[in-house]
Amino acid sequence: MIKITSSTQALIFDIDGTLADTMSVHYEACQIVCRKRGFDFPIDYFYAKAGIPTLSVFVMLMKDLHLPYDGLELGHEKEAVFLTLIDKVTPMPVIADLAKSYYGKLPMALGTGGGREVATRIMHAIGMEDLFEVMITADDVMFPKPHPETFLKGAEFLKIAPEYCLVFEDGQPGIDAAIAGGMPFIDVRPFTPKVSY
Repeated sequence: MIKITSSTQALIFDIDGTLADTMSVHYEACQIVCRKRGFDFPIDYFYAKAGIPTLSVFVMLMKDLHLPYDGLELGHEKEAVFLTLIDKVTPMPVIADLAKSYYGKLPMALGTGGGREVATRIMHAIGMEDLFEVMITADDVMFPKPHPETFLKGAEFLKIAPEYCLVFEDGQPGIDAAIAGGMPFIDVRPFTPKVSY
């Protein structure tokens, strides 16, 4: 059971793997793109980079696997493939229900490492786009997670001091961003399913 303390004045949610059960769909899109070129996207790498923008992840992956492909090109292709699979995305049971239960009670924001187009489509797919006062995406910041800018911008928009904003995250870069921003956080991974692929 997730407990919200009385000192909490606002909630900030990551989207992928936190509010929306997208990780298996993102991984499927990664695999489609990589297998076209004869290699697998390592599942451990996928989880280790959760919360970092897709384009950056693919650039890092090509470097780390010593592969000759253009990481930016693969990242763009992966995002396009993901959008064709978006109907498979569902709300994350425990976390989405918690967000719905606090709608109208506490101000709420979204803070994602994804781009605005994909994030908007995900929120529409899970039917929760109207619950949040602002969505901060990778397109809105100079420094994405693990830098705290994403969450700090959400707090600033809500006009709540960071230390009173509770962050919900499933990725280590996002948790590191919350810590760097001086924000309490809940690691939702114990409440969410792992990708089985």
